[in-house]
Amino acid sequence: MRQSSGVRGEAGASAESAEGSAGPVGTSADDTAGGAPADGRVPDARKSGHRGRRGRRAKNSAATGGATSDATRGEGAAAGADGSRGGDAGARGPSGPEAAGAEGSKGAETEGRTDSEGSGADGIGAVAGTHGHKDRGDAATGVEATGSNGGDARTADNEDARSGPPAEGGTAEGAKPSPDKATAKAGRKATRKGAHAKKAGPGNRAAKRKRAARIARWTALSLAVVVLGTAAAGYFYYEHLNSNLKKSNLNLGDKQLDRSAANAAGQRPLNILILGSDSRNSKENVELGGAREDAGRKPLADVQMLVHVSADRSNMSVISVPRDTRVTIPKCTDPEDGTVYKETDRQIINTSLMNGGPGCTVAAWEELTGIPVDHFMMIDFAGVVSMADAVGGVPVCVDANVYDKDSGLRLTKGSHKVKGEQALQWLRTRHGFEDGSDIGRTHAQHIYMNAMVRQLKGGTKLSDPGQLTDLAEAATKALTVDKDLGSVKKLYDLGNDIKRVPSGRITMTTMPWVSDPLDPDAHVIPKPGDADKLFSLVRNDIALDGKDKKSDKGPKPTVPAAPKGAIALTVFNGTGTAAQPPATRRASDIAEFLVKAGFTKATSDSTPRAQADTTITYPKTAERPDAEAVAKALGLPESALRMSPTVDRVTLVIGGDWRTGTKYPKTEEPEESDVSKEPTAGATGDGKKDDKGGKDGDNKAPKSSDPLNGSDTSACMNVNPLNRF
Repeated sequence: MRQSSGVRGEAGASAESAEGSAGPVGTSADDTAGGAPADGRVPDARKSGHRGRRGRRAKNSAATGGATSDATRGEGAAAGADGSRGGDAGARGPSGPEAAGAEGSKGAETEGRTDSEGSGADGIGAVAGTHGHKDRGDAATGVEATGSNGGDARTADNEDARSGPPAEGGTAEGAKPSPDKATAKAGRKATRKGAHAKKAGPGNRAAKRKRAARIARWTALSLAVVVLGTAAAGYFYYEHLNSNLKKSNLNLGDKQLDRSAANAAGQRPLNILILGSDSRNSKENVELGGAREDAGRKPLADVQMLVHVSADRSNMSVISVPRDTRVTIPKCTDPEDGTVYKETDRQIINTSLMNGGPGCTVAAWEELTGIPVDHFMMIDFAGVVSMADAVGGVPVCVDANVYDKDSGLRLTKGSHKVKGEQALQWLRTRHGFEDGSDIGRTHAQHIYMNAMVRQLKGGTKLSDPGQLTDLAEAATKALTVDKDLGSVKKLYDLGNDIKRVPSGRITMTTMPWVSDPLDPDAHVIPKPGDADKLFSLVRNDIALDGKDKKSDKGPKPTVPAAPKGAIALTVFNGTGTAAQPPATRRASDIAEFLVKAGFTKATSDSTPRAQADTTITYPKTAERPDAEAVAKALGLPESALRMSPTVDRVTLVIGGDWRTGTKYPKTEEPEESDVSKEPTAGATGDGKKDDKGGKDGDNKAPKSSDPLNGSDTSACMNVNPLNRF
């Protein structure tokens, strides 16, 4: 739009508003404000608002006692709400008041957009249009609206008009300027009363409806722009955080275990492998981890914990495996370059990370424990430091002064809150605790994790937006996760899932171990019996604190088992593991045995399965007697039975624990060391026999796993005598 010239009628007198702004006057061909041209000709009705107004304007002017009302601006078009587009309003509207009222918002908009000379929103005509006063629809009377900031500007306009001859059509013939301001004020008051009387008319109501609709449309559009803009910014930041996450394959072995079976409610346990990498692939990690000569080597997984969240989310069990544990590492294929790493049973578990990445460590864990791993999360040195800082430090305790020159940890006896690099030193310290082996380090890590969980559950809040942003950046950059967990949203949902578990139902354990016969001074291996029991409890979703409800099998069936020949039964071969191929013909051999035993509907399914324990699953309570009949025929214990809606018939999966024969091998009774004679932290068992004749500790973590309850605040690390000061 072209700028108005600011010329006021023939006299060319310039009038200023109370704010000092020059009022726009209509010499622009497109956006004329209704001012009369210098040659005195009457402007085109479309531009000046001339049509049908001259008589009314003259009448109103006479009614005010002869006060000229903005005569120099043409037919009153610029008056009131319409600002610089008064002429258009006068041509289009049904009448003067209606037109001016309807175009109010446009006037404010146009005036602010076209007047670059200083009038802006406070200029003549823009005042009423901007402030939205309901009186501004009175443009046809020649008296401008009385919206805020408008009165002084209009008075100045009227007085300027008196100093020069009126433009053609500006006033009634014979009208003379008011001798004083009081007369002009009285005239304007009378005119406003007349205008108010017209407001109830149907045309004015229609104009108001149009104006309201127009305001609603612009408001909605403005809000949409703001909301969408904010959402877009949030979305791009969310995507930015997602791009920070490093992702890798879950399992690099040739065989992955099947997911844990769902319980009777259709819920599945969750198994997450947490890895702490000693990677020095960044300057920060080199500074934190030292050993600059290792900056180029592949990282090792020095911290390894399996977090098991029960299917009903009522409890959580954690198993740490010392990094120096010699295990079978299955064949793994590097997804990046296709390198194949052969199976070996001569390496310790932390080296599995070098065989293609965390997916090979997952394969090694599944082979060692028989527990299917659903996800993994790996964090580096910098990530540990960031997390500790984010929660404001983590409280820990030592029973003596400790100094470990290798990790740099130096603490006096008692409780301390460690954060930043000191938190990393605590988690890495090995020589400073207990006997100086990796076993003591796992215990220190359990104390740290329990304390952090208690802090987060106890009210520690990350409320500072800057702090949250820094944490989000640092955490996502420090994390490597499996591809199925590779988004901030999934990590958030996972955290909420775990958060449901109360601290008192969290149990931290270390795999029971004995010295490795091949290298007794450096390595350990799983302790026979105790380690097997610990892994079995987790596989079967049994809480390690011994607090699970006994024999929660649902309502007792009211009908007996069906005849053997009527029981529909499917048998699967699940004997294959990450390190062992499936035993041949296991499903078909057992199915044939069952048919001979009278279960004529037993069939085998060649679909590959893989699980450590043999199980019989049934879909409904009414079919439990059928499953019990099958278990009895095969010599399976009652603990092998489970109900789950994921199957549609009785389903038998032969696990890695039964590779030969047609009768399930009897399991040995737990050794005395399997059951704690004294309650450990968080345990409630007292060694008494339950109502079924078994000890309540039979379904509890063995004492040799050093269980630590999540609510135990008294735990304090035993300092190695060689590292005291």
